[in-house]
Amino acid sequence: MRNSLHIIALGMLVISCGTTQKPVQKVAAKPVPKPTTTAPVKTSVQTPIKPQMDNQGSNHFYKVNIADASKGDNTISYGSVVSANPGRYKVVHSFFPSVGQNFRQRYIILHYTALDHDKSVRVLTEQSVSSHYLVNDTDDREIYQLVDENKRAYHAGISEWRKITNLNDTSIGIEIVNPGYTADAQGVKTFYDYPEWQFKKVGELVKDLVKRYDIKPQNVIAHSDIAPTRKEDPGPKFPWKRLYNEYGVGMWYDDASKMAFMNQMTPETFALESANSTFIFKYQTFLNDFGYGIMPSGTYDNATKRTIEAFQYHFRPEKYDGIMDLETWAILQALLQKYPAK
Repeated sequence: MRNSLHIIALGMLVISCGTTQKPVQKVAAKPVPKPTTTAPVKTSVQTPIKPQMDNQGSNHFYKVNIADASKGDNTISYGSVVSANPGRYKVVHSFFPSVGQNFRQRYIILHYTALDHDKSVRVLTEQSVSSHYLVNDTDDREIYQLVDENKRAYHAGISEWRKITNLNDTSIGIEIVNPGYTADAQGVKTFYDYPEWQFKKVGELVKDLVKRYDIKPQNVIAHSDIAPTRKEDPGPKFPWKRLYNEYGVGMWYDDASKMAFMNQMTPETFALESANSTFIFKYQTFLNDFGYGIMPSGTYDNATKRTIEAFQYHFRPEKYDGIMDLETWAILQALLQKYPAK
């Protein structure tokens, strides 16, 4: 009996364990999605196609202006290309030209020779003085080139314009065959005219140079502008106003601005004030700001007289006595307003 009860109890225990314990189901872990990365799209940078260099034998030319005038950019390549010849190596122009460059030529300076044609040619080609171009005194279609534009000519000498000195380094010199002037016993100078056809040669030449080298209007100047105490050329007979009006080169004042400045003071008041050292210092400073290499001192000395005279040769040729009168003062202010010092 006891054995029977024991067997029954074991059976119930087995049944109980089997019904209460359920098998644990393994839940498969959901895969964590990997972050998706988009591969960067490679964009090809288009290198601007540069015009080809013109090769003529061993000579190379690149006649494309790469400056951006709208940005005031003087980064330019134009003309003949001079390259090295490094022995057994070869210079190639695969990446020519770089934009990091500009021209040496920043100024154009006009002269007269004060000699006749034959002497002008001889002096400018056989002696130490020279110029890039010589405009002859013959009514023909010729202008003589004497020096490569890329090289210095010796025409300016000791010179200064807008704080820049030694203008041979940065200028193109144009000599014009003209006798210059004669002076009487009192030292009064009589200058010689420029024939119409000679003026037109100069106009076309300067216009071409200004365009190719992107030269500023205030940088087309006279020898007397850059050396007023030594030189008079090209003198008061050269028609600067016509050069400005007809060829669009050089500089000239606006008549309305000139009149506005003249109306600020009566001639009588100006005459009283102009002798004052403070006013002399003021107009010397204005002349210096405009470009002339004059040192303000407040004293009306010979250098001041010669500088005013040079200014009048260029901008007030009807009267060039070296005296700062009201009209000269008004013209100077009008020019500074139009071509401010920077």
